[in-house]
Amino acid sequence: MEKLKGFLAKLPHPVRWVISIVLGFIFLILGLVMMVTPGPGLLFIFLGLSLLALEIEWARELNKQGMQGLERIVTKVKSYFKRNKD
Repeated sequence: MEKLKGFLAKLPHPVRWVISIVLGFIFLILGLVMMVTPGPGLLFIFLGLSLLALEIEWARELNKQGMQGLERIVTKVKSYFKRNKD
């Protein structure tokens, strides 16, 4: 994601905005489609939201909430395996 940020930072703002919005919505829609068809739907949804978060505030907030939820899930899974190890 950092490489993409670096590439987009070199572009003029209107071009950067259009590329971020178009790619973000494409990945978001593909992720939603992949939720009912075979494929990594959640990965594409998070990728799309991350791209949209570069330019849009509501996507930034959703991305932040998603990352916090993911961190909570990882913590619970780690504690579950640590408990079963003992």
